[in-house]
Amino acid sequence: MQTGPIVKMKRVGWLLCLTLLTAAMSAAAQNEDLALDELVRSAEQWAAENLDEDFLKALQSGDQEKVQQFLAELEKRFRAEYVLDLASARDAAKGILPLLDQYEETVPYALWLRTRLDYLDVAEQLRRPRPIREPKTEPPPKPATAPSPEKLREAWLKKVVDVTWPERAKPYVSRLKPIFEAEKVPPELVWVAEVESSFDPRARSPAGAAGLFQLMPGTAQHYGLRTMWPLDQRLKAEPSARAAARYLRFLHERYKDWPLALAAYNAGQGRVDRLLAVQKERRFEKIACHLPAETQMYVPKLEATLLRREGVTFSQLRVPESPATKPD
Repeated sequence: MQTGPIVKMKRVGWLLCLTLLTAAMSAAAQNEDLALDELVRSAEQWAAENLDEDFLKALQSGDQEKVQQFLAELEKRFRAEYVLDLASARDAAKGILPLLDQYEETVPYALWLRTRLDYLDVAEQLRRPRPIREPKTEPPPKPATAPSPEKLREAWLKKVVDVTWPERAKPYVSRLKPIFEAEKVPPELVWVAEVESSFDPRARSPAGAAGLFQLMPGTAQHYGLRTMWPLDQRLKAEPSARAAARYLRFLHERYKDWPLALAAYNAGQGRVDRLLAVQKERRFEKIACHLPAETQMYVPKLEATLLRREGVTFSQLRVPESPATKPD
């Protein structure tokens, strides 16, 4: 793996940022009205304005265009409603991965894409036409329609049945389950990290989500995490797990339904709220076909993963009870 120019620039830039922050803190010693929080915000603002986060610049010019076009097209397909359209991105994705694996800056995006290859595989399996039975006088099969939530659930159950524990999950699962329990979230939902990142905290999406639980910067900051490079707490297991658990608890308290909560975790609360209002429904199955294709895949994949890893479905998840209060 090569180290590209962006990593070198970031290191120099961060050293300069620390120098400026140190100088500002020194000035603060002479000015008690200047708060540390304000200094940190100033450093974050400087980093955002001066540290180039455009990972594509690590690639050769021809590869930059190729990767950019692919990611734009994949994002379009993920956000659209028709799941089967994901299948046509399958071969291109496998061709893009070696390019992203070349440089330190682009490896996190390769990890993100590799975790989502099975979305494209399942779409391809569902798109394949059914064989025409003998005799040939029978009418041909009807054109493929959008798969129902139940059809997607069946496809994912078959897909994950032989998938063994990810090696990277082993050091994390036992450490993170108590965090979920402490936040009053079913500990089994630690497996969200398998679906989001294959338990690799380096994973980063082109949209800016990062870490084991692929938290967006705004969500992470709302739940108390720092997102400034190189101190991004989304890349740390325990802080990111706590923030993800708190976000999941909020969503479940809002929807009273795990499929809807997890759909909102993936697609955004606003998208789910609008669909529920327009469709006048309160169940995931009733709005699923109007959700982004990625979300239509994400929810049943997660349930199949929970069944494979923990032997539970969404309906069997139980919110941990609060510890009993000791008598005086």
